[in-house]
Amino acid sequence: MGYDVHITRAEHWLDSTEAPIALAEWQAYVASDPEMRLDGVAVAHVAGQPVLAYESAGLAVWLAYTGHDVGGNRAWFDWRNGSVIVKNPDAEILDKMKRIAAALGARVVGDDGESY
Repeated sequence: MGYDVHITRAEHWLDSTEAPIALAEWQAYVASDPEMRLDGVAVAHVAGQPVLAYESAGLAVWLAYTGHDVGGNRAWFDWRNGSVIVKNPDAEILDKMKRIAAALGARVVGDDGESY
């Protein structure tokens, strides 16, 4: 479990499908941002062996994150149901989320409805 923060155009993130960021729009944004890469899959490893994989057509990684590749760490941005979601973002990731939201005409909102 963790705490999700959402890039959304909706008044409440649960309503993101009513004012969606389209998958194609998200993919175009990622393609235009040299700091981002669309991966589509994340694989967790234990002792060098893959143990868990998650696939999503909208799964992207922020390559410029200072924690990138530190201990296998990644800043994942996952498009789902009209919004872009990051789990447990730190202050640096939240700043990137705000820049992305501005570019997409959206806002950054936590699971409990708080705005960033």
